[in-house]
Amino acid sequence: MKNKLLPSLILSLLFGCSANISNPQNELIASHSGGQSMGDATSLYWYTERLGIPLHAEDYVVAGDYGWYQSNYRWEEGSVRELIREGEQLKEAKGLVPYKIHVRFNQQGEAVYQQYRLDDKVLPLKSDFLEQLKNEAISVVEKTKAQNTQGTQLIQGYWDGREFETCDGEEFDNLEFNQSLPSFVVERLASIDSYVAFVGSESSDRLVVDDLLMLSDDGQPCIDPPDMK
Repeated sequence: MKNKLLPSLILSLLFGCSANISNPQNELIASHSGGQSMGDATSLYWYTERLGIPLHAEDYVVAGDYGWYQSNYRWEEGSVRELIREGEQLKEAKGLVPYKIHVRFNQQGEAVYQQYRLDDKVLPLKSDFLEQLKNEAISVVEKTKAQNTQGTQLIQGYWDGREFETCDGEEFDNLEFNQSLPSFVVERLASIDSYVAFVGSESSDRLVVDDLLMLSDDGQPCIDPPDMK
């Protein structure tokens, strides 16, 4: 009987130990979110790093009547190596037309693959625009990390005038604003169920809004990080 029990006991101990072993790589990964509103453009950001080194980032940008886009950015060894962007942009006499950009860079920052489709036409990408795209990727990282250092993040959810429920299902009774809002926004928040996206912070019972990004009816779904891989 002892001989039969001993192997079973050893197997149980081995499986028990393996179940508690964590992956050190996963523990070193940190994810942040943020956003900003500047003029007609409103941006939502997501960013993931390992030991302070960028891995990937995403954005979702709405520019009023001028269009919108969403992007995926990927880094290797601290350099932007790939970006994919798709959306719609305003084209004279045609209104909003679809476009997509896909670029891969080598370690030296040179574009070794590029494709730009605008309204079903393939067009070249100029070197200054390629540099702008890389700078926009870096800007997402810098802005998101700075907001995280300040204790703020991107928060999305639904407000019914009395309670805010985040897209993750958390509920808060108080919604406070650190910025002055137009009267029509205040009235809307007080009377209409709304989808709200903002950069702010949270505590046990309240949310503090530093920068209101989006305000729409409650039929607007929560916006996830784009995945165009």
